[in-house]
Amino acid sequence: MIGIIDVGGGMRGIFGAGVCDRLLDEGVDIPYCLGVSAGSANLISYIAGQRGRNFRFYTKYARRKEYMSLQNSVHKHSFFDLDYVYSTLTNSGGEDPLDYDAFARSDKRFVTVATRGSDGKAQYFTNADYRRDDYAPLKASSAIPGICTPCRIGGEDYFDGGVADPVPVEHALADGCDFLILVLTKPVDFVKKPEHFRLAYTHALRDYPAVITALNTRADRYNGGVQAAKRLQRDGKAIILAPVESRHMTAFTRNPAALARLYEEGFAAAQQIVRLFR
Repeated sequence: MIGIIDVGGGMRGIFGAGVCDRLLDEGVDIPYCLGVSAGSANLISYIAGQRGRNFRFYTKYARRKEYMSLQNSVHKHSFFDLDYVYSTLTNSGGEDPLDYDAFARSDKRFVTVATRGSDGKAQYFTNADYRRDDYAPLKASSAIPGICTPCRIGGEDYFDGGVADPVPVEHALADGCDFLILVLTKPVDFVKKPEHFRLAYTHALRDYPAVITALNTRADRYNGGVQAAKRLQRDGKAIILAPVESRHMTAFTRNPAALARLYEEGFAAAQQIVRLFR
């Protein structure tokens, strides 16, 4: 089974949006989709067949203060208002709703990674965890610790999936994938360093000590996941798509020209996937 993993990366996730739009244009049907953080949002629109929807979120809605702003941080204690993104805009009566019926009809397997607040371990949500106008797993997977308030589901607080399993290659293999497409948002030779602002997030997350521990070791898991994908690629069992130069773009980038370039780079890079299906 072929699987695609989109690791997200805040606004850098527009690279994956370009990949997904190219797949829709070319009619490429990938049966297993695993998303981390913004990568989950990319992939759910891909599964629903909504070309261009992700691009609008990155380039149009993200420019609004309701989407992300210091004002949100002050009044809602969350720089990204995930309720605005994944409810107000995304629900049936929203400005840009997800085509839930198309998503529910799809036979693609959808997995969304989040990090449990109680133990700092990964939680893998699936299609069955989604309901019409209830996209809580997307919020959970995107709740950046210290930047966003956690998302509460079933009595558990969840944070960004990139904390516990930033490059979930091993999980995709365990789920039965024998060929992987890994979509990164940093150059393929990027080596993640230990987290900055450790003192700040240690204070902000003092009620979640396991998440602090997971953040302190996240770089090792990211680098290990990329190395695992590179080994698979050498064995002919994976391809890695990554932007050539995005290392100076942050997760909060809103520069329209930079975002458009990264989208186009993802769109072009997806030609490697198209060739697999021809």
